[in-house]
Amino acid sequence: MANLATDFVGIKSPNPFWLASAPPTDKEYNVRRAFEAGWGGVVWKTLGLDPHIVNVNGPRYGAVWGADRRLLGLNNIELITDRPLDVNLREIKAVKRDYPDRAMVVSLMVPCEEDAWKTILPLVEDTGADGIELNFGCPHGMSERGMGSAVGQVPEYIEMVARWCKQHTRMPVIVKLTPNITDIRYPARAAKAGGADAVSLINTVSSITSVNLDTMSPEPMIDGKGSHGGYCGPAVKPIALNMVAEIARDAETAGLPISGIGGVTTWRDAAEFLALGAGNVQVCTAAMTYGFKVVQEMISGLSEWMDEKGYTSVAEVSGRAVPNVTDWQYLNLNYVAKARIDQDSCIKCGRCFAACEDTSHQAISMSPDRVFEVIDEECVACNLCVNVCPVEGCITMEPLAAGEIDKRTGRPVDPNYANWTTHPNNPGAVKAAE
Repeated sequence: MANLATDFVGIKSPNPFWLASAPPTDKEYNVRRAFEAGWGGVVWKTLGLDPHIVNVNGPRYGAVWGADRRLLGLNNIELITDRPLDVNLREIKAVKRDYPDRAMVVSLMVPCEEDAWKTILPLVEDTGADGIELNFGCPHGMSERGMGSAVGQVPEYIEMVARWCKQHTRMPVIVKLTPNITDIRYPARAAKAGGADAVSLINTVSSITSVNLDTMSPEPMIDGKGSHGGYCGPAVKPIALNMVAEIARDAETAGLPISGIGGVTTWRDAAEFLALGAGNVQVCTAAMTYGFKVVQEMISGLSEWMDEKGYTSVAEVSGRAVPNVTDWQYLNLNYVAKARIDQDSCIKCGRCFAACEDTSHQAISMSPDRVFEVIDEECVACNLCVNVCPVEGCITMEPLAAGEIDKRTGRPVDPNYANWTTHPNNPGAVKAAE
């Protein structure tokens, strides 16, 4: 059977599923319940030196739902822990003592002053924690105080603080990156330059999820006012996957370990992060939505999939998809596919026809008795019909074989499309050859 145990920058855990730094990891009671449920590790909710952190005593979360009331995203305005530092440290030490086989990483956020880091690092080290995560991602509350994403948006600060931490602690240093930046590669490069052992991403996306149209205030609302917060959950997964892949395939950060975060809800989500270069994953919103035991489905699902595919370890999955992530200019423009509709599974709703007729290429016909068929002469295989069809697998994209006539162009499919990297029609081929 597949072995799910991981060794992430020297931090061992029985599986790649960690709880991210967030409300679920704010205290000993929660973390013990998480470990009993099967989580491989936790990143303890962010600690700081300021004894005057005060969180709101009103709604802290806003939400975005799907049509079936399924939670798609959470917006939170919660700050770092408001519990006393000594209490947190005592609880971390107790939990690590009782669960020595689980990963215990502590999230930290203090001002960009070397003395502040020199003060807090030995306190955490004395707990027996396995590592630290530098919170350079929080986009609200703390960023206004010159911490969180205010640091994560300045590569020079990232490199500086990472270097301080490597000088003043034995523990592995993981830098948590903010997505609220133009190009994620630059902060990742800075973390590596500063000696960081790994990066984790993404932290939350700065957002306002909704506005109360009666009070004219953003939600969540505190005494008639609202604030931007951090967005997380399934809705941010595409952003996270892209940023993880960008770091994994960047020549300057190649080999930098990545802890993937952002919308991991199922084992499949986790496998996708691993395939794009992550060495493990961190989860928050799924645990807050379904409870800690959701990890059991993640563990069994990932294990069964790995067995089915013949993977014996998480390391064998990590990065497998990275070589297939490329820039647009290297996509094969000679590859041709056409939509195909399975008439047996079609429910005749007409959504494919409406979408294609009104907004795309008028490539689907509708007969008087509502039979929908693809017009090959017009189909460009844009995939819109597949995405709007409510019946999974009813519409598929089928590639044309080399030499087969493309009715849209009247030309045969280029028999050399398989050699696209050197094909004369590839705008990147000349550059690549050079």
